[in-house]
Amino acid sequence: MHGPRDEIIYVGKAVNLKNRVRQYFQSTKGKTEKIKRMISLIRRFEYIVVDSEMEALVLENNLIKENRPKYNTLLKDDKTYPYIKVTAEEDFPRIFMTRRVKKDHAKYFGPYTSGTAVRDSIDLLHKLFRIRSCSRRLPEDIGKERPCLYYHLGQCLGPCNAYVSSEEYRRHIDRALEFLSGKYDYVRGYLKEKMQTASDSMEFEKAIEYRELLQEIETLASSQKVTATDMDDRDIIGISKLEQTAAAQVFFIRDGRMIGRENFHLDVDENEAAEDIVQAFLNQFYTGTPYIPREIWVQTDLKERELTEQWLSKAKGSTVRILTPKKGKKEKLVEMAVSNAENQLVKDMERLKREDQRTKGAQDEILDLLGMDALHRIESYDISNTNGFNSVGSMVVFVDGRPKTSDYRKFRIRTVIGPDDYASMQEVLTRRFTHGLKEQEEAVDGGTLTAFGTLPDLIMMDGGRGQVNIAEGVLKELGLSIPVCGMVKDDYHRTRGLYFHNEELPIDIRSEGFKLITRIQDETHRFAIEYHKSLRTKAQVHSILDDIPGIGPKRRRALMKHFQEIDKLRAASVEELMEAEGMNRSSAESVHAFFRTSPKADEAGGSDPV
Repeated sequence: MHGPRDEIIYVGKAVNLKNRVRQYFQSTKGKTEKIKRMISLIRRFEYIVVDSEMEALVLENNLIKENRPKYNTLLKDDKTYPYIKVTAEEDFPRIFMTRRVKKDHAKYFGPYTSGTAVRDSIDLLHKLFRIRSCSRRLPEDIGKERPCLYYHLGQCLGPCNAYVSSEEYRRHIDRALEFLSGKYDYVRGYLKEKMQTASDSMEFEKAIEYRELLQEIETLASSQKVTATDMDDRDIIGISKLEQTAAAQVFFIRDGRMIGRENFHLDVDENEAAEDIVQAFLNQFYTGTPYIPREIWVQTDLKERELTEQWLSKAKGSTVRILTPKKGKKEKLVEMAVSNAENQLVKDMERLKREDQRTKGAQDEILDLLGMDALHRIESYDISNTNGFNSVGSMVVFVDGRPKTSDYRKFRIRTVIGPDDYASMQEVLTRRFTHGLKEQEEAVDGGTLTAFGTLPDLIMMDGGRGQVNIAEGVLKELGLSIPVCGMVKDDYHRTRGLYFHNEELPIDIRSEGFKLITRIQDETHRFAIEYHKSLRTKAQVHSILDDIPGIGPKRRRALMKHFQEIDKLRAASVEELMEAEGMNRSSAESVHAFFRTSPKADEAGGSDPV
């Protein structure tokens, strides 16, 4: 369903499309206010025909995740979880953190809810089993370089220099895999023995090291409570709803141990059934997570259970079951997840209300102040330069009162010379909206929309009448009708109101709307200034060697190391230049000719470092 601005406001699927659509336009009796509002906004329908219910389910999930329609049940949190990856297929495997699970021959452990905990665990594994952390290609690169610092610290076996056989290294990897599976007994016994031996030999520093490693293992083991004896992987999901917000609690069980839990929030309809909320959560959560367990326990039976199982099984590559335990310990585990979700929801409701008032509520205040019908996406622009040098423009985007950093854009001013902010802004807006209109035309023929293709409901200019007139002039020339307002500042450079439709509208400085305007203005400034600073820094560290044709980064470094000073380099003969590492006659002649013919070479001189 598409809304007034042709935005997608709802995505659904149906075996019988006619019946599904018709139900929205029958009697309004029994329909919630949310559904009534949605129906009033529908401007057109778009439909895609697929070959099966499973394809429809997958497409629905992907479209919801991509477009985040306002009237679908939406999962607010979009997290990617860390995993521990063991590259078991390599001759000398590595252990490291990743957030993407691939269908390769590696072994993955997780997901974990804390990146810090994962890094600590990997650090412990390196200390215990002396597994390499480098990315060298072994055995191909054996002996090509000296062993790294980790070898000298006793945290690597040194396979890069054949200090350990592949068989011995593999035994260390096997122990590490046991450890990751929660089997700590061998390591405990080994460390206790080492600690006692070191203590008996009066090597107390080593004994303390072993004791600290033992303490780290005990801490790790105590955080992983055993919840089952069958050593299966499963997620236990409990959901609680209050008004238009729902909370989901997920317990991650891996090899029979709870390795973590996570909370999520969803926007829901106040009359939405628990079954529908659980189904929507499953669809969106498992569309985004790279790991799917063998079992998923939920609190209520699902109408689309078989279809969802087929989809998840296909995605995992093996059978996935969705269960609703009805008695015993399994039911109590689900009840525990639901209870945790209820507690989290009560605790978070006040915070969520404050956050909603700070974002969506603040945006609605601006909507009322300007007398607009709808407001969803705000774009703000600014120019930054130093006396006209390295002029840049910034485009900052706020959606429903929150910054959408993925849609931020930077512009290097191309056509304006000197500190002319009006002309620079005209260039930025012309490029932005010309690009946007082109994208929209291409989208009709199947193209995709980026941040430029999505037009704003409101443009906020960092300034008053002058900047507003520039923006309105560009929009008029391109045939666009988008409201523009200016953020007017007082003598102390603080926002005091909005310039809109040729008049200044005062705004209560204590209101959430005013605070949102200030945040937008500050963010626009920050983004423009940071980009300008980065360009200025690059210009300051630019080396004269960057301008020599045919001299890349490696040869630049070699010349810097060999000659140290620019005058020595300038005076060097072709033969002397060839003495630098990696220099051949052709590149040496290029450098020699540059310092004798290029005007840029005259700018560099003296004994300063190259």
